[in-house]
Amino acid sequence: MAFGGFNKNSDSAPMAEINMVPLIDVMLVLLVIFIITAPLLTHAVKIDLPRASSHPNMTKPQNIQLGVRADGEIFWNGEAVDLTTLDGRMKTAAAIEPQPELHIRADRTTEYRRVAEVMSAAARAGLGKIGFVTEPGAAPANAH
Repeated sequence: MAFGGFNKNSDSAPMAEINMVPLIDVMLVLLVIFIITAPLLTHAVKIDLPRASSHPNMTKPQNIQLGVRADGEIFWNGEAVDLTTLDGRMKTAAAIEPQPELHIRADRTTEYRRVAEVMSAAARAGLGKIGFVTEPGAAPANAH
């Protein structure tokens, strides 16, 4: 970069402009390199793949409907069970592949303690998919 000329006049000021020619040259060289290399990146081997039709073997897990009444009575798919029978059935269900989903239906006035006991039994047995079933509709007016 030049800061002045060759004459030694006292009125010569430093040159305040940037020389853009080298920057433009570098940009054009990079542009040419990218234009040349871009088609090489999209090169693919042409092969004729065999055609076959198949459907994925998707087995849907069964759902276990577990009902808990307000008085603490527990139902396994509509059949009344006690806690020891419930533990045995949950261990059996946890061993099935794919693992079934546990759908818990509880009365509105059921104590949380009973629902927590059922969830705890499911966790001990190894059931990982637990869901709560509710009925659609408007919330009660006194719910906050």
